[in-house]
Amino acid sequence: MSYTALYRKFRPLCFEDVKGQEHIVTTLKNQIRAERVGHAYLFTGTRGTGKTTIAKILARAVNCENPKDGSPCGECASCKRILAGVGVNVIEMDAASNNGVEDVRGIVEDISYSPAEGKYKVYIIDEVHMLSPSAFNALLKTLEEPPAYVIFILATTEVHKIPITILSRCQRYDFKRISIETIAARLRELMEKESVQVQDRALYYIAKTADGSMRDALSLLERCVSFYYGEELTYDRALEVLGAVDTDVFSRLFRSVLEQDVAGCISKLEELIMQGRELVQFVGDFTWYLRNLLLIKTADTDAMEDVIDMSSDNLKKLKEEAQMTDTGTIMRYIRVLSELSGQLRLSAQKRIMIEMTLIKLCRPQMESDTESLADRVRTLERKVEKGIPIQNISAAGGSSAQGGTAKNDKAVRKAPLPAALPEEIRQVVDRWGSIAANTEQPMRTYLRGVRLSMDNENRLVLASADRTQYDWLSTEEHKAQVEESIAEAIGKRVEVRFEAAEDESELEENYPDLGMIHMEIEEE
Repeated sequence: MSYTALYRKFRPLCFEDVKGQEHIVTTLKNQIRAERVGHAYLFTGTRGTGKTTIAKILARAVNCENPKDGSPCGECASCKRILAGVGVNVIEMDAASNNGVEDVRGIVEDISYSPAEGKYKVYIIDEVHMLSPSAFNALLKTLEEPPAYVIFILATTEVHKIPITILSRCQRYDFKRISIETIAARLRELMEKESVQVQDRALYYIAKTADGSMRDALSLLERCVSFYYGEELTYDRALEVLGAVDTDVFSRLFRSVLEQDVAGCISKLEELIMQGRELVQFVGDFTWYLRNLLLIKTADTDAMEDVIDMSSDNLKKLKEEAQMTDTGTIMRYIRVLSELSGQLRLSAQKRIMIEMTLIKLCRPQMESDTESLADRVRTLERKVEKGIPIQNISAAGGSSAQGGTAKNDKAVRKAPLPAALPEEIRQVVDRWGSIAANTEQPMRTYLRGVRLSMDNENRLVLASADRTQYDWLSTEEHKAQVEESIAEAIGKRVEVRFEAAEDESELEENYPDLGMIHMEIEEE
């Protein structure tokens, strides 16, 4: 006996068996009971949500000799013939392969003949959006005024491609994505019928992966069960077969990104690749993980627990991680990964692209958009809160990568310090702590740790070995803000120059610290 795929074996035979589309089922049953059946229906929605299944049930129901509460009885001669595929009154056409005007003209000619048996001739045209413009035009008149014994059921996943003249002549029904709970319950019911042992957690994960499609869920489940035929299908085994990644991996990867640990991120990616995980799915699942983090961060936690598909242990860890960062950072991660998902499908070097993206997440200074700039500020603030001087953070600033540019920008080389500081600069040095403290964020963070020095022309120099800090402060806008803050503090305008050192040793050598030397002068 030949094997039948699960989605075909358990295709619903009556309206009551259809899951997740109650709003459509109820309407159609009421129409059949009241004998108010329309002449043209348009079923639209994503794949695997029951469009063709309900079309076939409707075709049997309108021709059933003994309908039960609007559903076909499945026992009369008409129902049996249609179920066996020999019913002459139900004509199915796949518009993906029969999309020409001649195919539609064949339907138009066949319509002139009344049904040989039953009440209605039902034409089910699947993927109707694939019809050519001339084929749509040939169908138009017949669709508007068909004979009383004809019903058209058009099904499509891309309703936007159907001409408005066709849409206006049909009763439109939008099929929703089926909820994870509904799919998981249906899978559990079918596995009990098949006497297959499956963990509820595995079923729940498969239902989530199916993305609202019952057919996809059954196909994924069949694939997993076949691989472990005769054994219990556990959550870990389902992950292995589907090439998926456990939530714990995402947690560790997220923490590595937050710590800007590039080596750790690349190492974790290497582990996933060696385990044979599917990279496109990995990126999608990691984005989904960040989506859950964002929901926890921005909404009421108790309300979100029903929306986030996680065990209680993982949810507890998710709440903990949500407190480790802020909304803007998570949104930036999601944006970067979403851009990557669109690029991966056409890329031949998926691993390299993912590695580049992980580096980008760990190095916000590689981007110049507002979200990345805010992320850089937050990184500096975290470092400062931990008591790490900003100029010591070479990883965050990326100074070694741009050392050549920093050298070219320098105008100061071993500037001799005068015996006495100019009065204006002496006042700036004395009041620098209050000047920096009175600025707005993020300026206040960026001014922490800069070195106060002076060039050959007795101008105030703010030097830093942190390239991120230098890049932000040295813009014309921010330079003007610093000079304005100084003028407000000492009542005089002082010109400020910003300089970047390649590393700490160069900073010490070329930019004497006015604060320290001023203390020595005062002691003398």
